[in-house]
Amino acid sequence: MTLFRKRLSPEMMAQINQLIIDGGKHDPDDAGPGSGGSAEEMQEDTPNEPDNKGTLIVDATCAPADIHFPTDVSLLSEGREKLEGMIDTLHDAKRGPKARTYREKARKQYLQLVRNRKPRYRQIRKAIRQQLNYIRRDLKIVQELLLGSDRRLSPKQQQYRKVIQELYCQQKTMYDSKVHKTEHRIVSIHQPWIRPIVRGKATANVEFGAKISISMTDGYSMIENANWEAFNEAGDLQGICERYKDRTGHYPERILGDKIYRNRTNLQYCEKHNIRMNGPKLGRPPKDPVLYTQQKRMERQESGERNAVEGKFGEGKRFYGLGRVMTRLQGTSEVAIHMTFLVMNLQKRLRDLLLSIFRWLLTGKILSCVA
Repeated sequence: MTLFRKRLSPEMMAQINQLIIDGGKHDPDDAGPGSGGSAEEMQEDTPNEPDNKGTLIVDATCAPADIHFPTDVSLLSEGREKLEGMIDTLHDAKRGPKARTYREKARKQYLQLVRNRKPRYRQIRKAIRQQLNYIRRDLKIVQELLLGSDRRLSPKQQQYRKVIQELYCQQKTMYDSKVHKTEHRIVSIHQPWIRPIVRGKATANVEFGAKISISMTDGYSMIENANWEAFNEAGDLQGICERYKDRTGHYPERILGDKIYRNRTNLQYCEKHNIRMNGPKLGRPPKDPVLYTQQKRMERQESGERNAVEGKFGEGKRFYGLGRVMTRLQGTSEVAIHMTFLVMNLQKRLRDLLLSIFRWLLTGKILSCVA
């Protein structure tokens, strides 16, 4: 399955997903001049300013990866053990004794902190300082062995070495400045592309995986942006609307989203293209009590309609593996995320097909009874 997923790409999965949403009617090969008549005929048939149609629901979530909860001390200890394995690989007994790494002492110091249920701040800093010193020593030993030995590291060990060097620099900077935040923070040595995504949820304030932004129309969902780095999903709204127009030929009539999408730039964009966004308008509420009551009622109704995208996230995370991406490579993880939404759209297409068949059978039975 890994080799099969490597042959696919997120772009290919997005094209297949679009074909499923369109019901097989959209063919990229048919696009272009000559496919739908001359340009003058298309201009005559198509109005200059088409009316807005449809409802577009937008939201973002995180697809957590299958990694254990990272801590600074555990990451440093794991990196130290990887470096000790590299030293064992590069050591040649004929050239003399092995360099001293104090691996047993470092392991005892790490376990002393881990077994403490509620370590204090000073104890944590002391453990981080100790592991940083061991890693600095081991990196120096590995560099000396590479220069003075004929043995070489495997490609996997070379990749681990680069990641551990970057991890050491990040942890050293955070330790010296007494902060817990840095750019492109590494939270897994085996999957260094994974980043912490702050979501602010009650169950988990921070999740570790890819952040995805999706759009949903008529029950069908499409990934608009998938990135391992944290991003502000409000910046994707205008691009989502433009892609919606390219697919359908018109802008949406309504956009349902969180408060994060309701910034001044997006509101001005929606006003320019006659798109109504859910939620209250900027400024003070209306003084008319009747108008204010109607506005609040519409907000509650549209908030309930927006919950459809939350249900889509729940369906993907409970039944289709989006709640924990089990693949280990970056490319295959992205394909697995896209495949989750592809399968959900297939299920939606199948339900619509079965519903139309049942309606046709039911209509035939009613007509036969009437006859």
